[in-house]
Amino acid sequence: MITQYALFVSAILLFLAAVFVVSLVKATKYNSSWILLSTALIFMAFRRLIEFTLPQIPEEYEELATSLNTWLGILISLLMVTAVFFVKKVLYHLFALEGIRAAAEKRLLNAVISTEEDQRRRFAKDLHDGLGPILSSVKMSLSALNTQNIAQNNQEILQNTIFSVNEAITSLKEISNNLSPHILENFGLVKAINSFVSKIEQTGKISIIFTSDLAENRFESNTEVIIYRSLCELVNNTLKHAQASRIDIDLNLKNNQLVLVYIDNGVGFDNDKSVRPEHQGMGLHNLKSRIESLNGHFEIKKQLPKGIIAELVAPLKNL
Repeated sequence: MITQYALFVSAILLFLAAVFVVSLVKATKYNSSWILLSTALIFMAFRRLIEFTLPQIPEEYEELATSLNTWLGILISLLMVTAVFFVKKVLYHLFALEGIRAAAEKRLLNAVISTEEDQRRRFAKDLHDGLGPILSSVKMSLSALNTQNIAQNNQEILQNTIFSVNEAITSLKEISNNLSPHILENFGLVKAINSFVSKIEQTGKISIIFTSDLAENRFESNTEVIIYRSLCELVNNTLKHAQASRIDIDLNLKNNQLVLVYIDNGVGFDNDKSVRPEHQGMGLHNLKSRIESLNGHFEIKKQLPKGIIAELVAPLKNL
């Protein structure tokens, strides 16, 4: 008796499931796999009803009912196998669409990066070629003044003004170089990083050891820019948050990939929280996105007792 009740409940549930699935056929745009699954569910429900009523069927119809039940089982199996085959095709199509979407996102990100760098270059050039000559002209005019005919207190004001103009010219050069490092564009990645490291070390706040086997090798412009910007972001994060006294940077070419290993001896961070998007700063998030646009990857491999080890890998298109 319990078995009969279970069969009846199973039949009811299968009919409900079939009704629900059929109601979604239109939403799936009459997809073949969904229709086949719907039909299979309906036949499964009928099969359960046959099994439920089998004990009450007259003896002369029992063999027919059993045969019908068996053939329904075979038909259900065929429907399910065919549906799975069509589902496989749908999944391949979805994977292909996902690949197209990912490629489109990378193209868009590369276009954004390229546009951003073009704007940086234009702005740096405008500053250097526009404001630079004006400040230099002001400095020359001030230096040409005859200080002998100027009172002592006014001479001090003049010297302070010349000093301020010199500071403005120096700051302008630094801003222009940070916007678009001419060393990176003209001399390559290693010399640009060496120049950046030297400027940071001149502050006396931190020691940076940079090693590389790249020599004067040049790579695709977009790759060089992203590696350089990413390294700058890592160094800036260390300076702002890590309270570190030393940074080690190793940049090498391995298996047609640029591999940058970055180590600092700062305070580190909560490794569990840092990997969650809500705990990542926009700097690290953008860094990771830019590296992924090169089909590379960035990860903070492990946290030392004091500090971090990060690895950045970027495949090369052209050597």
